[in-house]
Amino acid sequence: MSQPQDYSGVVLTTPVSYGYAKQSDKPAHWYIGSVLRELCKNAGIKKQDVDGAAFSSFGLAPDSVSFLTQHYNISLRWLEQLPFGGASGVIALRRAARAIQCGDAEIVACIGGDTAAKGSFRDLVADFSRFSNSAAYPYGAAGPNAPFALITAAYMQRYKVSREDFGHLAVAQRYNAQHYPTALLGDKTLTMQEYLAARPIAEPLHLFDCVMPCAGGEGFLVMSEQRARDLKLPFVTIAAADERHNAFAEDPIQLRSGWSEFADGLYQRAALAPSDIDLVQTYDDYPVISALQLEGLGFFAEGGFSNFITQTATTFNGDGLPHNTSGGQLSGGQAGSAAGYLGVVESIRQLTGSAAANQVANAEHAMVSGYGMINYDRGLCSTACILSRGS
Repeated sequence: MSQPQDYSGVVLTTPVSYGYAKQSDKPAHWYIGSVLRELCKNAGIKKQDVDGAAFSSFGLAPDSVSFLTQHYNISLRWLEQLPFGGASGVIALRRAARAIQCGDAEIVACIGGDTAAKGSFRDLVADFSRFSNSAAYPYGAAGPNAPFALITAAYMQRYKVSREDFGHLAVAQRYNAQHYPTALLGDKTLTMQEYLAARPIAEPLHLFDCVMPCAGGEGFLVMSEQRARDLKLPFVTIAAADERHNAFAEDPIQLRSGWSEFADGLYQRAALAPSDIDLVQTYDDYPVISALQLEGLGFFAEGGFSNFITQTATTFNGDGLPHNTSGGQLSGGQAGSAAGYLGVVESIRQLTGSAAANQVANAEHAMVSGYGMINYDRGLCSTACILSRGS
């Protein structure tokens, strides 16, 4: 199998999180446009300097991303619509980096944004895909709780994982969120006792296993290293990145996905090992999915989650492996497709030393993992990238 070319000469910069709210009467267009405005302001550029964009949103319909150019009065020569949910951020940086390398654009804005009006999440899951519409919704099983309950139950049974094990992950992320102002649950503590006593949602899932839909936007800029230096912007480089779609389709239940298919190549191209990674951001709509990503990316052997999570500190200021340092979605909120950009944005912040109260000390390399497009039985998209601090 051919290997991806490197991403030399391309950097990521100007991380932006914006407007997180539990509910909002503003449309997805407003959140995406607000992130674009903040990107330009923070980079010291005009919106006319942005000649490429990758946008992700569940809530733009009936508009496509092409209509956003008129909404924002911009003219682009490169444009991508990336409907990959939690995998969108890594896919966006991959596509944008190639556009920069090929000369198709000079500055690409990568943005995910969505709103959360009353009833909007219900409407989304009611018509999410043809598979879900025919195989789940008619039987009262709409939405992600049912498939993730099945995945979680199977994972717990096969690998002897307890609810306490998942609780260690959730409690550590809430601690991280308490040091990150944008996290919607950052003002609320979470103890192991509270985690275990939470009301059941879809056994074995309880309240604090389930992500909270919200409104918000995330974004970053992709440009040449020379352009970033000219603008005097701190940046990170892409050491390696990859993606897979519908991996291991023959598995009756999803206990692995595409990460294990490309992880070895990812580390080889980056000339790094899992032990060289200073922080990890996984897509965490449910704890079991973080476990699958950490396992698939080689941070512990198959079935080793219990030992890993009980013996490894995952807080931003612990002595183990900092994980979801902003609180992730479980404590920060899931702002639609913006959630797929959350890990990239937080990693840029960490590696450029701008994370403030939740800064990981001496961070040089970050792993960002994505997971997206849950169908009636599994997520179809798996992505990951290794980002490194710019010199």
